[in-house]
Amino acid sequence: MDKIPILKVGKCLLVTIQIDMHDRLAMALQDDLTNAIVSTKSKGVLIDVSALEIVDSFIGRMLSNIASASRVLDAVTIVVGMRPHVAITLVELGVQLSGIRTARNVDKGLETINRLIEQSESTDADGDD
Repeated sequence: MDKIPILKVGKCLLVTIQIDMHDRLAMALQDDLTNAIVSTKSKGVLIDVSALEIVDSFIGRMLSNIASASRVLDAVTIVVGMRPHVAITLVELGVQLSGIRTARNVDKGLETINRLIEQSESTDADGDD
């Protein structure tokens, strides 16, 4: 698989990683996702990692980089479905997932991301007066 699909759901993009990521695929995802945020004017990114069995420090950094790039492009990032052993591995590796919110599953993630988008839009509307 050369690309990970990116789907538009409402005002956010949904990325479901169904295979173990290698470095080149992770870098391509970062590029594809930032381009998709701009082209679709999305306000949120939801990354489902529930199928990931193995995560190394590079993949952890890429998730953090994706969140940072999304923030610069005015979109929030939520990672969902992280398995306990993946979370433990990231902690043991010292990977900081700064700027990334997490949720247990896609439903909770979409709920959170939509709430954050609504809050952002209402704050923007209040500032326009």
